[in-house]
Amino acid sequence: MQENMVLRRNPNMVTRVIEDETILLPILKSSEEINCIYTLNGSASRIWELINGKRTLKEIKDRVVEEFDTKSKDMDLELTKLLQELGEIKAIVSPSDKSSKIKKSKKSS
Repeated sequence: MQENMVLRRNPNMVTRVIEDETILLPILKSSEEINCIYTLNGSASRIWELINGKRTLKEIKDRVVEEFDTKSKDMDLELTKLLQELGEIKAIVSPSDKSSKIKKSKKSS
């Protein structure tokens, strides 16, 4: 994980919070392109909330470690896995990435 990396949420991803879970739904051209919705648990929801195009991954990790009273090493693994998954569904992009179109991604969960 590159701790100095800054990411932002893809604006082509609709987000809704229901209780302590966050639902992500890609905005696509037609209903035929909607393959699935994505659900984030409590800690993943908090990480999603902290991704704002300004905070570094280190700042996000440190905040979540403090708030969830977990070990930094454990959070490294969880954060790395979550960022990989969010990247695969095009939910996150770098702040300099102006092409935030989501490409059709098949993923079953």
